[in-house]
Amino acid sequence: MYVGAAIAVWLFAAAAPSGVAWLRCLGAALILLAWRRPGRAAWRGRPLLLAGAFGVVTAGMNVVFYEAIARLPLGTVVAIEFAGPVTVAAFGSRGRRDIAALVLVAAGVVCIADVQLRGSPAGVAFAVAAAAAWAGYIVLGRRVALGGNGIDSLAVGFAVATVLLSPLALGTGQVWGSPRLLALGIGVGLLATVVPYVLDQVVLRRVGQARFALLLALLPVTATVIGVLVLRQVPTVPEGLGILAVVAGVALRSREQTREPH
Repeated sequence: MYVGAAIAVWLFAAAAPSGVAWLRCLGAALILLAWRRPGRAAWRGRPLLLAGAFGVVTAGMNVVFYEAIARLPLGTVVAIEFAGPVTVAAFGSRGRRDIAALVLVAAGVVCIADVQLRGSPAGVAFAVAAAAAWAGYIVLGRRVALGGNGIDSLAVGFAVATVLLSPLALGTGQVWGSPRLLALGIGVGLLATVVPYVLDQVVLRRVGQARFALLLALLPVTATVIGVLVLRQVPTVPEGLGILAVVAGVALRSREQTREPH
């Protein structure tokens, strides 16, 4: 996911962040439709509404996320964005171990964020919006995994989102004149959407919503590592301590063996 995000940062020189997010959605829709070829039932009634809502919320999350990483370091944005999964996990928590894990994760995210609000309030606002959308992604993704058509619903959802968000394509003009840039845009859709979101659907069928939300705490760690290796965004000491706290929280919560009822 965050290798794709790093590639997206490179594309910001040729297209608006929201335009790159739309290209990501387009690429994901084309790949998933070619792979899955959803039947007629997936394009009707409740399955279509559920898939469409999921696709629009997810694509909207990607739009505000890209607007945020255009203004703030990747690891910082993901840390702020993680407020969404933390909120979902908090609603599903039951015992002391859950609460302790959430406290560790929340403390780690605070350390990782280390945001100067004076530097880019717009970036922070976009990151907070991404957090809210990420919470919606988890809730709707769980319903798609268990009550929808799974990966077929992803294909339908991203196709719907691509059409509804097509005005954002106005910010991609320069990309269409370069086969290389267009390939990178489609590649972002594969790396940042198709692979991770298909895996999410597999995982959501096997674990509860709260556990899934907390396991997503590993993503700020991943984003920070990719930020260092690809974008040369080196974390500070507080951010490093935050990563350790996040890993500790995930490990503590993951030791719980009981499953939530599907």
